[in-house]
Amino acid sequence: MNFKRFLEGLGASAAPLSMSNLYILSGMTKREMEAFRGAWPRLPVERRRTILRALVQITEASFEADFNSIFRFCLKDEDEEARAQAVEGLWEDESVSIMRSLIGLLQGDSSFLVRARAAAGLGRFVLLAELDELDGELGMEVGEALLRTINNPQEALEVRRRAVEAISFSGEEGVREIIEAAYQDQTQKMRVSAVFAMGRSVDLYWGETLLQELKNPDPEMRHEAARACGELELKEAVPTLARLINDADREIQGAAIWALGRIGGQGARRVLRACCESDDEIVAEAAEEALSELEFAEGIFEIPIYGEEEE
Repeated sequence: MNFKRFLEGLGASAAPLSMSNLYILSGMTKREMEAFRGAWPRLPVERRRTILRALVQITEASFEADFNSIFRFCLKDEDEEARAQAVEGLWEDESVSIMRSLIGLLQGDSSFLVRARAAAGLGRFVLLAELDELDGELGMEVGEALLRTINNPQEALEVRRRAVEAISFSGEEGVREIIEAAYQDQTQKMRVSAVFAMGRSVDLYWGETLLQELKNPDPEMRHEAARACGELELKEAVPTLARLINDADREIQGAAIWALGRIGGQGARRVLRACCESDDEIVAEAAEEALSELEFAEGIFEIPIYGEEEE
């Protein structure tokens, strides 16, 4: 397909967007990117949003697709939703340049939506620093930017809670206190983020708190507590998680099953095997997937030694 003609077709907002044709934008040459830069601002705002949402979906589904040059370019789009989608699309980019771009957006973008996405995106750099895969000084730069956001009372709640979630990857002193303060916050959304952060922190200090939150009347809190118990591989949570499989909320059912797969052990395995026989196809399918991942993680599949089969 002629690239110039393809770009002209992108602007036809009345025409349905072809997901397969969008692969043409993957790994563009320098000349093609220049043409794209010229054509993009002329597209209607809603069309740009639709295209970026589609590119994010493709990126999440296919590791071969490469739209990073587009996402980087769109970090400066005049539309806030387009910028937010661009941040979302760069979820695998671990370059220092993107790290600094996210810090810049967090500290200076006019849209709280974009700042929140940037805060969430910085979480992967906190994790890289924790794993010693990011220079220590760069890790400090990320941590300081998140701390400024968390401690800024003028910042939007959505941005501050995403910053709490992002910094929870860190094992640095003071992070436990940040999570505790978030857990004691007056707003429900911040408390939910605190429970999410407890799991992400992989800190068994939060075990008792999470066991209590599994019984919280609020579905969102039960969901995050179940996920967090899985992250912590909290064996004490198995009986309560087993009961949550009968929760009326499908997402909570799924989180409980996923958590049991992460926790493992005889009790969790017994529950998952029983779920595999459930008449509820959704529960059975989720349990089969969790059990399969558990067995793989625990090395149950025996790999024959070379020549063993012949013997």
